[in-house]
Amino acid sequence: MPDKQICDGDYVRFRDFLERRCGIVLGENKQYLVRSRLSPLMRKHGYINLSDVVDEVVNEKCKGLVDEVVDAMTTNETLWFRDSYPFQLLAEEIFPKFKDRKQPLKIWSAACSSGQEPYSLAMTVLEFQRRYPSAFPGGVQILGTDISSEMLNRCKEGAYDSLSLSRGLSEERKRQFFDSVGDGVLAVKSELKRMVSFRSLNLLDPISSLGRFDIVFCRNVLIYFSSEMKSTILSRIASTLNHEGALFLGASESMSGLSNDFNLIRCPPGLYYSKK
Repeated sequence: MPDKQICDGDYVRFRDFLERRCGIVLGENKQYLVRSRLSPLMRKHGYINLSDVVDEVVNEKCKGLVDEVVDAMTTNETLWFRDSYPFQLLAEEIFPKFKDRKQPLKIWSAACSSGQEPYSLAMTVLEFQRRYPSAFPGGVQILGTDISSEMLNRCKEGAYDSLSLSRGLSEERKRQFFDSVGDGVLAVKSELKRMVSFRSLNLLDPISSLGRFDIVFCRNVLIYFSSEMKSTILSRIASTLNHEGALFLGASESMSGLSNDFNLIRCPPGLYYSKK
């Protein structure tokens, strides 16, 4: 009979592997999370014991399995226009500063999950351009990155079921920015897809190859990393942001004590960080 339990020793080994491989820090008592995420892979690949899965992954004997485990352990909770205020601040405070610039406006959505955030950014751009038809003469380029190959495939497909569409997306935006492809599934229109590209990226790796950005969304990501790794990631983001570029973190995240590269900008209904 399959054994889905994970002993303390295996849990410690797996926790160390996960932090080393992708920076995710599990707490002392998250065995239940590992069991729930890895049990489907255990059944899929015919393993008898969860400890066998852990052994294969920790020793990186099978790259395909390692990738599947990283996909399974990466939290992919997301929704459209999450928290709403960052997108409002873009339209009211930040986009006006860039709207006449001849160079492309470059935006990075880090850990973009299944694509809702970068496509929400693209919709915000198009809505702004409808108010100001001559805005962004140099164009807008949005890059979404994620460590999960499965999530990136979903991003590129740009098709979402009724459950995904119900989370933060208004009926008006569905009509404006999506086409029906049947069975309750809507696909983002080509005008959005042309603005957004996707790329695999582990935030533990150097990011200089991405180029430079004017706006970075790294929201609800840092909470999964150690303090040391948070500081490293913020330093790397600062190095890739143009002068006075804007950084948005999650509503519950703060860079207090982690970085001196940014100024906190408070402007109702929320806040963002500006590179010094």
